[in-house]
Amino acid sequence: MDTFSDYESFDGLGLSDLVRRQVVTPNELLEAAVDRIERYNPTLNAVIYKMYDLARDSLQHAEKGKFYGVPFLIKDLFADFGGIPTQFGSRFANGYVPPCDSELVKRFKKAGLIILGKTNTPEFGLSATTEPEFFGPTLNPWDRKLTSGGSSGGSAVAVASRMVPMAHGGDGAGSLRIPAAYCGVFALKPSRGRVPQGSLLMRIWQNMVVEGVITRSVRDTAAMLDVLSGPELGSLFNLAKSGESFLESLQEPCTTLRIAISEKPFFDTRLDAEYRDALHKTSILCQDLGHIVEPASLNINSEEVALANLIVIGGEAAASIKLLNQLLPRKSDKRDLETLTAVLCEVGEHFNAKDFAWANHVLEIVGRQCAAFFEKFDVLLTPTMAMPPPPLGVLKPEGVEKNLLELIRRIPYGPLLRKLTQHSSSKYFSFIPYTPIFNISGQPAMSLPLYWDKKGLPIGMQFAAKMEGEKILLQLAKQLEDAHPWAQKKPSHPHPTLSLD
Repeated sequence: MDTFSDYESFDGLGLSDLVRRQVVTPNELLEAAVDRIERYNPTLNAVIYKMYDLARDSLQHAEKGKFYGVPFLIKDLFADFGGIPTQFGSRFANGYVPPCDSELVKRFKKAGLIILGKTNTPEFGLSATTEPEFFGPTLNPWDRKLTSGGSSGGSAVAVASRMVPMAHGGDGAGSLRIPAAYCGVFALKPSRGRVPQGSLLMRIWQNMVVEGVITRSVRDTAAMLDVLSGPELGSLFNLAKSGESFLESLQEPCTTLRIAISEKPFFDTRLDAEYRDALHKTSILCQDLGHIVEPASLNINSEEVALANLIVIGGEAAASIKLLNQLLPRKSDKRDLETLTAVLCEVGEHFNAKDFAWANHVLEIVGRQCAAFFEKFDVLLTPTMAMPPPPLGVLKPEGVEKNLLELIRRIPYGPLLRKLTQHSSSKYFSFIPYTPIFNISGQPAMSLPLYWDKKGLPIGMQFAAKMEGEKILLQLAKQLEDAHPWAQKKPSHPHPTLSLD
């Protein structure tokens, strides 16, 4: 039974305000969220673990924080909820139950959020699409034949389809911004060290992974950054908590910014014509708002950077899966991993400490290049993605490539593995040519759903700033949201009787 019919009309802060004014109760909001998950999820497959009864019990002792009573979902990756399984999108992790809440989840609870489930993710978050073999694909709500993006695809779809007003996600190469762009919602990747990383694995991908949220409003993201920001005990990389509120800063006028616009992808690929047009429209919009916009490019050695990034991620994946296996109640086997994950682990085991150190050196050079670029500009504008969302399954290896990968997971022949690593790194980054740079550099970056293409699919625009530049980005985002609002645009709801089969 639908207990609150206007549920979908409000963002998180709006719902919390209704609770405070006793217009609705937290229980009514929770049941409205449950109703929508039960109606829409059988088709979209965004939520893979339901915690309804636990959420109902938590209403009795929920903290009366900034988001008191607001339904919320967490990504099933690096967000430990004590006593609840964390699956990492993989059958390999079956049986893993974290013993306690991670710092990230503690802060969600302290804000008064009511966590009622976990969202789908690719295996160990290692893909830019959300199509794990174990849980099945998450479908794009704007066109269910297409990918939702990844790795926070489940969260983006849950927010876009109005199951919840916002949801948790993480970003290691664009994993918040990519699905936000493809699903027509808003996401900010904070600066490295701004928020807790999440789980027992505190240094994820050499600190390239940053946790955050996907929302429908800029103010919800700003308020969540107030909630989440601040040092995490034991973390090797922390930023001091800002002395001012990100939410309150949205009341200040956005100063005139010097914005660089770059059409050229950082990694070799072709920019779709409609995405190019949307970029130029965004440039004009920024100029109309009083900002100075000029072309500028950030030039990197793309082949070298792509290879270095994959070596680091491979090493981290192999180490993380080894650690996870030690925490499991029963030992898993690499045969439980998807082919691409298994091969990536072979990459991590094949390349040595010298290679890993070289890769980190290459990535540090990129960080210095980015820092120097932002001495001249306040913000860099690019598309979030270079092309519309492709059909489900298109990016999975087929034919000769699939056969080679299967061979390598069984017989990791060194020279072939190195050659395939170089090929795979170029292919992977050609799909996400704009987002990973700011994970490498550690700088904040956001995706705004400013335009829709001729097929009715959203087009995300990416803005990045210097380290600790979230205030500038959020103020600009609020200005753009007011001038070109997106919150009322939503996909048609799938028929509740449809299934994924």
